[in-house]
Amino acid sequence: MDVDVDVDSLPPERPMPPTDFQPADPAYAERVRESFARQAAMGTIGAELVRVEAGEVEVQLAWAAHLTQQHGFLHGGILGAALDSACGYAASTLMPADVGVLSIEYKINFVAPARGQRFRLVGTVVKPGRTISVVEGRAYAVEGDREKLVATMSATMMTVAGRDDVKS
Repeated sequence: MDVDVDVDSLPPERPMPPTDFQPADPAYAERVRESFARQAAMGTIGAELVRVEAGEVEVQLAWAAHLTQQHGFLHGGILGAALDSACGYAASTLMPADVGVLSIEYKINFVAPARGQRFRLVGTVVKPGRTISVVEGRAYAVEGDREKLVATMSATMMTVAGRDDVKS
């Protein structure tokens, strides 16, 4: 039996919230906020870190004309960069204070045009690891009180220790 569903009328999909993740660093939230503040790329596009929890991070980004592609939608590269940061910092929340996290792979699916007043980007750890972590990302376009899923990301993050050029 085929059923037609108006996906815009459904509530926004959200990643399953972390349940029993135990951060290795009790001061993880402050560390993640300080690190995000040092990211010049995120500052350049106007991305803001708005929520930090063990295993999950939320970034927000306002629509701006200089961040769009030729049709006026937020450019996929901008969306991908911000979503990659949300995923990386989600993984970082579970890491020791003396290590860094780097993306080693991600796949992004654009599921709708990135059209909205602002964007909510959520990174959620699926499987934390000592060396490799798997993280899921979701990007939502926000228009008034409505949210619409516009992209999903599957990301693999690597823990990096003992390098002065890669810090938390």
